[in-house]
Amino acid sequence: MDASRPSTLLSFLLTLFLSLSFLPTPSSSRSWASSDVRCNKHDYKALMHIKAAFQNPYHLASWIPDTDCCKWNNVECDSTNDRIVQLTIYHANISGEIPSEVGDLRYLKTLVFQHIPNLTGNIPDTITKLKYLITLRLSWNNLSGPIPSFLGKLTNLQFLELNYNQFTDSIPSSLHDLHRLEVLHLDRNKLTGPIPRSFRKFKQSMSLYLSHNNLSGEIPDELGNVSFVTIDLSRNKLEGDASMLFNSTRSTQKIDLSRNMFAFNLSNVEFDTTLQYLDISHNKIYGSIPPEAITGLDLQYLNVSYNRLCGKIPQGGKVQNFDSYSFYHNNCLCGSPLAACKEQPLTVQKVFDYHQLATV
Repeated sequence: MDASRPSTLLSFLLTLFLSLSFLPTPSSSRSWASSDVRCNKHDYKALMHIKAAFQNPYHLASWIPDTDCCKWNNVECDSTNDRIVQLTIYHANISGEIPSEVGDLRYLKTLVFQHIPNLTGNIPDTITKLKYLITLRLSWNNLSGPIPSFLGKLTNLQFLELNYNQFTDSIPSSLHDLHRLEVLHLDRNKLTGPIPRSFRKFKQSMSLYLSHNNLSGEIPDELGNVSFVTIDLSRNKLEGDASMLFNSTRSTQKIDLSRNMFAFNLSNVEFDTTLQYLDISHNKIYGSIPPEAITGLDLQYLNVSYNRLCGKIPQGGKVQNFDSYSFYHNNCLCGSPLAACKEQPLTVQKVFDYHQLATV
């Protein structure tokens, strides 16, 4: 036997061992053992379930298994505890319902599913586990069914946006439990019934958008106690008195009551000095436009057309920046930019008589 063979074989085995020792380890071991991996394993698991529920869409292609989820698109990790605090998915070709696993991302502060036309169904109740949630934007989708009352449990919410969906039934009164809410978008849905009286509990300086629904009934008087920055009730079937929404001591910037059935006397209304946008068109509002209240405003938009107003259009301030479109189709408004007023101004009794005739 050749004495050199054992040493040759030993040399070969040693070389093979050394070569294998330098081969890269599997990605899972390398990823989770690496000191620079920030992703929390519980968040990673929840995100992988969400991706699977959406059938692994291309939009989530960066969500590669066994890699650091803090480096994925559409998510953001907190810099202190490395937990997922944002999940934001826009304009995605994704189909299905909101996965229940979103509730397992316990540290979320922002949750956004927006402009996803094939996102259907309702909001899962597991969302109530997101105790730190500040912003919830589920707009421009195809969500349907009643707005869940359990949303009132998300007591840290400051921004709730559910507009441009197919939500039906009445507005849940439990939303008043969102004491920190600053903006509420429920517009562009199919909501019915009245505005809840419980909305009187909303914080001051909030914005409320309820337009383009089928809401009906009278506005609760208690809404007069809320200092709205913006209130948009347009294109509903609301009726009665809405004058409580006007007050000179607040900081309202926009009021849109257009295309309803409101009927109240505008003559003695006091406008907020901060008011920039006023649309009360297509209602049954009567009386006159109060000159002292409106000429001092920095108006960017004004429309009082299609009502039952009378008297002279106030002259001065920003009022003359608007053309006849803003004033026409009223009972007897006159003055620039409409036709000149007659020599004898209307008396208060005549204005009242006009209103009586108009309501017969």
